Amino acid sequence: MKKIILFVLAFVAPLIGFSQEGSAPREFFDNLAKHAGKAYEGTVTSGARDGDGFSDKRLVMHIRSCEENRIRIPFFVGDDKSRTWVLTLKDDHILLKHDHRHKDGGEDKVTMYGGWSPNKGTANMQIFPSDQYTCDLIGYATFNVWWITIDEKSYTYNLQLTGSPRVFTVTFDLTKEVEVPSAPWGWKE
Repeated sequence: MKKIILFVLAFVAPLIGFSQEGSAPREFFDNLAKHAGKAYEGTVTSGARDGDGFSDKRLVMHIRSCEENRIRIPFFVGDDKSRTWVLTLKDDHILLKHDHRHKDGGEDKVTMYGGWSPNKGTANMQIFPSDQYTCDLIGYATFNVWWITIDEKSYTYNLQLTGSPRVFTVTFDLTKEVEVPSAPWGWKE
């Protein structure tokens, strides 16, 4: 019995978010905050399709704003500066929202979709199923699941529509900084 308990503590507990040192969501935030102000280039590493608007463009993420409980990461697709991932830490869970803007800074009609992490996740991975707001806003996104991973070498943004075999993944190389881009649409320098 003692061996089983040790196995659970050593191998299973970290996978489901138990942490003896602190909160996995807080550790995830701290792992992102280490890159505050930096920008990285990425590539579509899964789910690429001809004409998808991503595969043939330069992809850059910029960890532009790191507050205690909110991190905002603009995601540039070529010259399109409309997207920002917004991560908010509250009550030991993380909310992922997709803030979409027009060139004039106004909100897109499809914006602020995403969802809460259903559990504490780990310091290196958080999962976000669609919340009710997303289901009401984008009916086909009712079963979307997003997840983000981060380690010393890479950051991945992932999306899967439940029931679909396609997983869309963009992987960013955290070992090679790129020039910080100008402000995304809706932001001021």
